[in-house]
Amino acid sequence: MSEISHRIISDLLFARTGQQLTANRRWRIDTALSGLFRKRGISNLDQLVCLLADANEERLALEVVEALLNNETYFFRDRIMFDLLGSQVLPDLAAKRADVRRLSIWSAGCSTGQEALSLAMLFAEQPERWKGWRIEILGTDISGRAVAAARSGVYNQFEIQRGLGVSQMLRWFVETPDGWRPRSELRRPVRFEQRNVLDAPPAPGRFDLVLCRNVLLYFAPANRNRAFGRLAEATAPDGWLMIGAGETVSGHSSSFAPACDTSGLYRRAEPLTAALRAAKG
Repeated sequence: MSEISHRIISDLLFARTGQQLTANRRWRIDTALSGLFRKRGISNLDQLVCLLADANEERLALEVVEALLNNETYFFRDRIMFDLLGSQVLPDLAAKRADVRRLSIWSAGCSTGQEALSLAMLFAEQPERWKGWRIEILGTDISGRAVAAARSGVYNQFEIQRGLGVSQMLRWFVETPDGWRPRSELRRPVRFEQRNVLDAPPAPGRFDLVLCRNVLLYFAPANRNRAFGRLAEATAPDGWLMIGAGETVSGHSSSFAPACDTSGLYRRAEPLTAALRAAKG
């Protein structure tokens, strides 16, 4: 029965999140659920599936989905991408928004908050450049557990050292008995919400920069197209999108155009009209 059980668990994840566990990735189900098995005294996947058949086990279903979500993250993940933000994207947006002196950024799939705080550090490390600006950073994730961790803002020694040098760690974080907490300068512009990227965007057309990195990999083509549509809805007409280096807009959306030779960085672009497509053809 275990093959059937693997498929049932995969279907549960897909139904609740839109994320797909393809056959060649189902091996991670047992590993991801091992902690839940111990906590609940469950012997194997078949027993879990039998328990899930009980309509009163909604809490168990939520725990299964949470355990299967990939919350891998760390500060300044793929540092070259943050270097591009600092050297290209933020200067471009600073010039475009000089009259309103306000920037809105959406970190979609923010996990436990390190990406949003990394963005906040980019601004905090240039106080004179951004003096008088209103910076808003929204971090969202489908995982309630990850969002709760992001809101608590407590990082253990392993988490705080991933991606941060000692000077950054000591400058922007304070060690407490519970762990390392970000200073108020970092926390002030950041807020977190639980949200699925497939749902309607939090503020249509408002975000100057959207990051959705290493999230779309887990969607089947139809849901990936839908997700790009949601990201396009959220992005300002002259805004930017950053996705993972292993992801691409090509074949999924005409709403974004590559911004440079570095994969993963795009500018918002209006889709070609049928007449213009015909003329180009």
